[in-house]
Amino acid sequence: MGFFIVFEGLDGCGAGTQSEILREKLMANQHIIFLRYPSYNNPIGELIYKCLKEKVPLHMESLFMLFALDQIKDNEKIKSALSSGKIVLADRYFASNIAYQCAKGFDFDTALKIGELLQLPKPDLVIFLKVSPETSVQRKTKEKRNLDMNEENMQYQEKVKDVYEKLVAEKVFAKEWIVVDAEKSIEEVAKEIERIVTEKLNS
Repeated sequence: MGFFIVFEGLDGCGAGTQSEILREKLMANQHIIFLRYPSYNNPIGELIYKCLKEKVPLHMESLFMLFALDQIKDNEKIKSALSSGKIVLADRYFASNIAYQCAKGFDFDTALKIGELLQLPKPDLVIFLKVSPETSVQRKTKEKRNLDMNEENMQYQEKVKDVYEKLVAEKVFAKEWIVVDAEKSIEEVAKEIERIVTEKLNS
């Protein structure tokens, strides 16, 4: 069997950067399937983009299902890759959907039930890149680009943090969660992630 790794965390946690760094390191010796959510290059992703970037209002239930549809489209790809012994690496996955929509009031238990009903593959390892809500907003603001409706809201990031902490504590929707201090430099975080992943792949 293969191994399914997902990066999670608040906006600005470095999930995109760290998943790319790990991807490059693993590609030298492993077969990698790399995924990123939301994936904007499809009709579902285009709707998500309009909601987040263009701030088109959409109720949390509808947005939850849009994100879930974006993820379920890759079910067979993920299952096939894992069954053939490949590593699947994802920059965010279903836990992000839970964290961000439940922070808006979506029912936590309902979110988990939907994940089960959709038979979404559960990651073997979720690496939670932990940053404070303050760091999250500061980092996104420094990027000097059009922030989406989540990235610029400190209060909302605080609520997202609370849901993520619940996911980590209860080990929800993953075989294992590992918390990494992502307040450190990119190089320090990458080194710690490489150590963790190497240990897991060789165990």
